[in-house]
Formats: sequence, C-alpha cells, structure tokens
Amino acid sequence: MSLGKWIAGGLGWAFFGPIGGIVGFLLGSAFDGNNQVGIPKGASPSGQTTRGDFMVSLIVLTAAVMKADGTIKKAELEYVKKYLLRSFGQEAATDAIRMLRDVLKQQIPVQDISRQIGQHLDYSSKLQLLHYLFGISSSDGQTKLNEVELIKQISGYMGVGASDFNSIKSMFYSDTHIAYSILGLQPNATNDEIKKAYRKMAVEYHPDKVSYLGEDIQNSAKEKFQKINEAYESLKKERGFV
Repeated sequence: MSLGKWIAGGLGWAFFGPIGGIVGFLLGSAFDGNNQVGIPKGASPSGQTTRGDFMVSLIVLTAAVMKADGTIKKAELEYVKKYLLRSFGQEAATDAIRMLRDVLKQQIPVQDISRQIGQHLDYSSKLQLLHYLFGISSSDGQTKLNEVELIKQISGYMGVGASDFNSIKSMFYSDTHIAYSILGLQPNATNDEIKKAYRKMAVEYHPDKVSYLGEDIQNSAKEKFQKINEAYESLKKERGFV
C-alpha cells in the first residue's frame, strides 16, 4: 500500500490519538523505514491539519457510517469511490479504498474519533465531512434512520452547531421522508396505507403496553410513541388528508 505519495507532507495530528490507533499500523509501510513505528517526519499531534489528516479522518468516518446498519451497501461503496476519484484523483482514490476496506474490519470508537477531529479540523472542513457522510447515507435513495442518527452524533461530537447540521441534513432528507421511514412506508404509499400503518403502530407502541416493565421503559416507549404521532401529523399536513 503506497500511501506516502498522496499524503502530502505526511500526517500530523491524525497519526496520534484514537485515529492513529485505527490506522497507524496501516500507514507504517508508507513511510521511510528509518522512522520509528512508521511515524512521518515532522508529525505532531498539535500541528496544522494536512491533506493526509483530512483524508484519514474522512476514511475512518466513512467506515463508521457504512457499518451503522450492519451491511455494506454496493451503492454506498460506489458513491465513496466516485467522490474520492473526483476529489483526489485515481491514485489517491485507489489507496484510500484499500485502506477503507481494512478500517471496515475494525471496531471504531466513534465518539473519541469525532472529538479528535473536532479539536483539530477547521469548521468549514467539518461541514464538508458532514455533507459527504449524508451523501453516503442517501446514496441508495433510502432513508436509514440509524445512519442519520450516527451522523447526528458525529456532528455533535465534532462541535457542529444544530442549525448547520439541520441545514446539511435537509439537503438530503426532508422531514416527511423521515416520517415515511418511521411508519415503515415508502413515499409512494397511499393515504389509506399511511392511516393503516399509523393505527397499527399506535396500538403496538402504546406506552401502556409496557407499563408493567417500569417507569424507565415506559418513558422510552412514550418517546417512540410521540415520534410515530409526529410522523403521522407531518404526512397528514403534507398530503392534506384527515
């Protein structure tokens, strides 16, 4: 794996901390054998962000989002390949995909990784990362709530403001699109199908059904029940039915 050619100027802060723990052993062969443990010359955990730092951050977060639902989708991988090729060129894209396949095999401490990125990456670059991650999530045309929730967590850990997160999210998912997923429907569902799905879920998820399990479980059920009601009201408003 010849990563040294496209990590311009070596790696800085991304070689250290939790990100370094994920990718450090993959990068060892990319640098001069005279450096201990493959650490690139001039690397510093507090230095300026390099092209390599951004690329490695992008690869690790890519793996986290792709693993969120337990399945690596072909459409997601194709989106990533095209993005890397368009943004960084053939050689970089080839090496990055090779690294991604190795990172996908590892456990990724999302909170620690995201906080490390948040501490070092400039705000505009964080927004670019979020936009890219939403692109992966929406690449197959479906709303995947677990991925959307993970991206929201990543955004928060990186220190991105809620308004900026919602602005980027709205570029890919509308509230009503999310509402269909909550009710287990596709956007082409009929009004009658929406009503039927809502009635069924309102019974199945009613908090009283789990009152015997204690207050904490019932409170959790209330949150889910509220989301179901909000989704239904959102679709009623959009479609204009009662």
